[in-house]
Amino acid sequence: MLVVALNACQRSPTAANTPTATSYVEPTETPMAAAPAKAGIAIPPQATWQIQYTGDMDYDLDVDVFNLDLFDTDADMISQLHERHIFVMCYFSAGSHEDWRPDISQFSAETLGNDLEGWPGEKWLDIRQLDRIAPIMEARLDLAVQKDCDGVDPDNVNAYTNTTGFPLSYEDQLAYNIFLAEAAHSRGLSIGLKNDLEQIDDLMPYYDWALNEECFSYNECDLLLPFIEAGKPVFVIEYETSTEEFCPSANAMGFNAIQKNWDLDAFVAPCR
Repeated sequence: MLVVALNACQRSPTAANTPTATSYVEPTETPMAAAPAKAGIAIPPQATWQIQYTGDMDYDLDVDVFNLDLFDTDADMISQLHERHIFVMCYFSAGSHEDWRPDISQFSAETLGNDLEGWPGEKWLDIRQLDRIAPIMEARLDLAVQKDCDGVDPDNVNAYTNTTGFPLSYEDQLAYNIFLAEAAHSRGLSIGLKNDLEQIDDLMPYYDWALNEECFSYNECDLLLPFIEAGKPVFVIEYETSTEEFCPSANAMGFNAIQKNWDLDAFVAPCR
C-alpha cells in the first residue's frame, strides 16, 4: 500500500489529450450527512488511532480508530475490531491506478496518465472521465460496505496540483471529490478528506474528517482548522519530524497526530 504525501508545493499539471472536462455545478442542496456506521461506532473528536498497511499486522493496540487497506483487510478482522468498539477506516486510492490491485482490468488506457513520482506501479487518473472512473470507485465503495467498513479514506484526491499528464482544474477536482463524498454517504459510509488542503473551505461540509500527511513539516496545519471548528476530527501523520517538535502544537490544535515510518508498518508514536 502506498500513501502519497502530496503537498501544496507540487503544481503546474501538464496538458495532454483533453476529453470533455467535468463541469462543477454549485450545489443547491445541503450536503448529504453521513449515515451512522453499521456497527454503531462513531469517531470521537479526540481519538487515538493507528494506520498500518505493511509488515506484520498488529491489531492489538488499544485505540479508537484503525486505518487499514480496503483490499488487504478481510471482513472477519473488521468484525473483530468492531467487537472492541473500534472504528475502521478503509483505505483505497481514488486518484491513481495501482497496478497490483485486483480490479485493474476495469481501468481503460485513456484514463491513465503520468507515473506518480517515487511510487512504482502507480499512475494518475484522469478524474474528468467520470463515466469511466465512477463505476470502479463505486464498486470499491460497495466492497467497503460488504466488508463492514465504517468509513473510507480515498487517497490522491488533490491530483489537480500535480503533474498528472492531464490539464486538471480546481473545478475538476472539486466535482470529483464531491462525487466521492456523496457516493460514500449514500452507502452509509463516512469519508475523510486526504491532503487536499486548498479545497477545504469548499469540501469540509461534504467530509466527515480530515487526514493529512506532514502538515507540520510544510507549515500548513492552520488550513485544517475548519474541520476542528466544525467539530470534525483531524488525523495527522508526520514522518520526518520528531514527536517533540510537532506534538505540543498538534495537541493544542486538537489534532489526532502520530508519527509513522514511511512504509506504514506497525510502528506508531502517538502524541497522546
